[in-house]
Amino acid sequence: MIHFVKISKVGVVLTLALSLSASAVEAPKRIDVKQLSKKVEDVVVPLPNEVFGALNKLGGVNWKEYVRNGKGSNFTERPRIALLLGTVIADGFIAVQAEDAPTVKDIGQRVLGLAKGIGVGNSITPHARAITEAADKRNWVGVRQELDRTQNSVQQAMNEVHDEKLSHLVSLGGWLRGTEVLTAVVNKRFSSDGAELLHQPDLLTYFQDRLQAMPEFNLRLLQEIQAALGEVRPLIDVGDVPISAESVKRINEITARLDEAIVTKGR
Repeated sequence: MIHFVKISKVGVVLTLALSLSASAVEAPKRIDVKQLSKKVEDVVVPLPNEVFGALNKLGGVNWKEYVRNGKGSNFTERPRIALLLGTVIADGFIAVQAEDAPTVKDIGQRVLGLAKGIGVGNSITPHARAITEAADKRNWVGVRQELDRTQNSVQQAMNEVHDEKLSHLVSLGGWLRGTEVLTAVVNKRFSSDGAELLHQPDLLTYFQDRLQAMPEFNLRLLQEIQAALGEVRPLIDVGDVPISAESVKRINEITARLDEAIVTKGR
């Protein structure tokens, strides 16, 4: 069974979103995400290594297909930067899974630049350096550890200066990118067990509630994301009914559209 990790009220972080973060482990033949071992404020998140261990068990994944090399646009609005930072950290985990050292190093520098854009660059500098050094040595375990520390440092720094809402947006950006890739993997070689990994209605509610509490961020993109999460809900909040291949495909289309909007100017 997939085990779940306890998370704080502010720190949904990127755990589900960064489902690509850890090395494959021995995965169960049957994925059962209904057995929740940890729950905080009704938000539950599976351990990333078990999610991707499960995916690898269901069928070999060519992670290189999902590596993104583009650096994306530059933004000045802090909410936009926070969303983009989440997606870039997620891309870092994907690049690690693919063992793509040049992309990992580029992402380390990109994360540093975005963190400076929201005022938390000082806490990220040592992690960016460590990511580069570990990637040069092909020390993938070390890179994963530094990416974990990076996301934790970003959120801790933002919380310390009472930027919790930006912290939520970092988490959301990562969740959207991770869900896009997760659905792409499952869609390519569909199985009901793989689709079951998407059954996370509590996490979806968490993000919807947090977006609702951000009226001061008057961005059309956030409104689009809120509406899109409403589209996703009936596709994953299905009770005991298996999530269908059609639903997986539709979730992929929605999250891919949102991810494109996050990394592209004009929203």
